Amino acid sequence: MSAVRTLAVAATRTSFTAPPPSTWVRTRAFHAFSLSPPRQLQSNYNSSSHGTLFSPTFTISLRYSRGMCHLAQAIKENVDDLLIKGVGDKSTVEEVKHILEKARRASSRKDVLHTDFLTPPVLRDSVVALEKLADVKTVAQGGYPQAERCRLSVGHPEALTSDPDIVAALSITGNFGFEPCSHGDFLGAILGTGIVREKLGDIILQGEKGAQILVVPELVDYLISSLDKVGNVSVSCTKIPLLALEYEPPRTKSFKAIEASLRVDALASAGFKISRSKLVNLISNGDVRVNWTTVTKNGTTLKTGDIVSVSGKGRLKIGEINSTKKGKFAVELIRYL
Repeated sequence: MSAVRTLAVAATRTSFTAPPPSTWVRTRAFHAFSLSPPRQLQSNYNSSSHGTLFSPTFTISLRYSRGMCHLAQAIKENVDDLLIKGVGDKSTVEEVKHILEKARRASSRKDVLHTDFLTPPVLRDSVVALEKLADVKTVAQGGYPQAERCRLSVGHPEALTSDPDIVAALSITGNFGFEPCSHGDFLGAILGTGIVREKLGDIILQGEKGAQILVVPELVDYLISSLDKVGNVSVSCTKIPLLALEYEPPRTKSFKAIEASLRVDALASAGFKISRSKLVNLISNGDVRVNWTTVTKNGTTLKTGDIVSVSGKGRLKIGEINSTKKGKFAVELIRYL
């Protein structure tokens, strides 16, 4: 056996300490450690663009280091798959993976990092996954206890010793007595200034007085100078302390509907009092969301506790579901006013 061949065999036998990987990880590792044929190694040994000799040990060590990186990545991906097991929505999976990576980075540096505002499903699944990581502390903040959209702070327990100041509140006031504005009106006006939805938390409606909103602190001055109108109403924005937030539970109206199925097009059309064909068109246009995720199929099945949102129509919660003697479903629909 040639010297280069001997070195190649020796390199593949170098040991390291790692937990026993799964068959899938071992397969990834096999490909990561696969070496070029001896002929290629010999060619590297004999020549270089500078006329000097490459060390065969260096060539193999470089390949080995790349193999170690691929193995580490394979193990991390396998661990992530275990941590996010049970997360069904693909977009939620990717967001949770990103947050897990942010948490690992913060913990390894003994630092604290923050997310933007998260939807309730992403927040819930992220917290569940993060609880399984060692040396990671998590704090969720939305500005007030009942907040739906929250930011996550993740970091090493020694660094995350208090609640970071990562949520600010603004009061939007104007003469809304003659022209009331909806949640959608305020949201559209705020996003119309050029900021993205992830930088904005909850919007708390206050009737004739306007609304209070939660935002990332770095956009407070920008919104104060940029937001001057909601609908046709001229407004002014001022920063307020979080303790000044005036939150009241949302007003709702409950009623029963008898439907042949629990499809989103059936229940949402009954809940929002619109035709089923119009609801189907709204789904096709991407204007219908279930639990803050856009739905694309009319036949999506709903269950108790699901939140259905329709652009321009508001929100609907699915309450108690019972079967009737005729094989249909008696569904409690809770409409947010």
